[in-house]
Amino acid sequence: MSEKIPVKNVTPVKVHKPATTEKKHHSARSRIYVRAVKGPLETFRRFFGLFFLGLFAVIPWLTYNGEQAVLFDIAEQRFTLFSLTLWPQDLTYLAYIFIISAFALFFVTTFAGRVWCGFMCPQTTWVYVFTWFEEKIEGTRNKRIKLDERPMDFDKFWRKTAKQFCWWSVALLTALLFVGYFTPVRDLFVDFFTFNSGFWISFWVVFFALCTYGNAGYMREIMCTHICPYARFQSAMFDKDTFTVAYDPNRGESRGPRPRKLSREAVHAQGLGDCIDCHLCVQVCPTGIDIRNGLQYECINCGACVDACNGVMEKMNYPKGLIRFTSEEELAGGTTRIFRPKLIGYFVVLMLMVTVLVANFMWRVPLDVDIIRDRNSLYRETNDGLIENVYTLKIMNKTQRDTTYQIRVSGLPDHRFIGNQTITVAAGEVATLPISVATDAYNLEDPVTEIQFTVSSVDQDDAVSLTEPSKFLYR
Repeated sequence: MSEKIPVKNVTPVKVHKPATTEKKHHSARSRIYVRAVKGPLETFRRFFGLFFLGLFAVIPWLTYNGEQAVLFDIAEQRFTLFSLTLWPQDLTYLAYIFIISAFALFFVTTFAGRVWCGFMCPQTTWVYVFTWFEEKIEGTRNKRIKLDERPMDFDKFWRKTAKQFCWWSVALLTALLFVGYFTPVRDLFVDFFTFNSGFWISFWVVFFALCTYGNAGYMREIMCTHICPYARFQSAMFDKDTFTVAYDPNRGESRGPRPRKLSREAVHAQGLGDCIDCHLCVQVCPTGIDIRNGLQYECINCGACVDACNGVMEKMNYPKGLIRFTSEEELAGGTTRIFRPKLIGYFVVLMLMVTVLVANFMWRVPLDVDIIRDRNSLYRETNDGLIENVYTLKIMNKTQRDTTYQIRVSGLPDHRFIGNQTITVAAGEVATLPISVATDAYNLEDPVTEIQFTVSSVDQDDAVSLTEPSKFLYR
């Protein structure tokens, strides 16, 4: 226990330009003006985010068998996914999906750090969309700073107004598409813009539009650094072999400006490293951190600083990779271990849960049967001298089409089935069928006889069958 954990004293340096002087006392933080950056990682990140943004926008409009293909109808308690319909009785599938998502996140984080936040998180994608409109209307980073510093004039007014209009348009469209997952999207758009939508539909559209506008327009990095819990517990999954965006101090220190014509060897002879201290890595960071201060929980692993630094290194004719995706072990001169117990453990559990989910889907029967005994009397004797038990069958059709079912009873010798043995149940509906089962008392050896009700569809092309146990009582 004599070993001490090495501690590195790091004092973060904020170099982002603060808010304007006259508004500073109204702000709880410094305004971050993110600089645009170009590079392969940034291109991949944008197209990756826009791809999933496109999926989000297109999926509600898909149709299957003449109906909306993906619809989570909470009012009807029915979730439709193309040919699959899930009901409240199927909520175990939701639990499996949450568990799989959690372990997938743990696995990816252990391997490549917080890449979910940098490449796939909806907050990151919508912030990029809002920032894109901001740059197109108000200009580059330096122009936006100067625009905010100068007093209001016509040029500033129309730019700010145009930006707000675009932001609200994107926020409203996002809210409509999101609510369209829970109510028919085509009717939603028509009713909303013709002012015919109900109170709650309108409320949720406006609510989610306000959330989108506030999060992507103003809160931005606050969501990543203060509200999102992922930033707080991600360190529990990191180890020395986790790939993260990191600055190589062995190459970069000591920092300092230098003439571009001066050779790299001459610069090193003066005691300077490869970092020219241009602060571009800080200016392009969406959370406003300096990656040169080491690993910080605010870093979302977006790689913007990697592209910015590589661009500077290319101009200086220095090798790229001063800031790169690497591991702590590699920065220390070692070799990154890809296959390690924690990573393998997450992968094994992830595959196990995926297998369980797939198996449950394969074995799922789109039929539910509930058998309710008559509570008024345990049994009764008919005019023919038979012992009769009365039951009520609740048959739920979980398919997307009307289905005819046949009911059979087994386990009771020489029984008589009293009532309809076939019933047609509409898609997604529950039908109630009262029936009676009778037999001669001589066939009953015990006061309680175990019997089975089998409900089967008569459609031979898509036959389903379900057997439920019950009891036949006598004495």
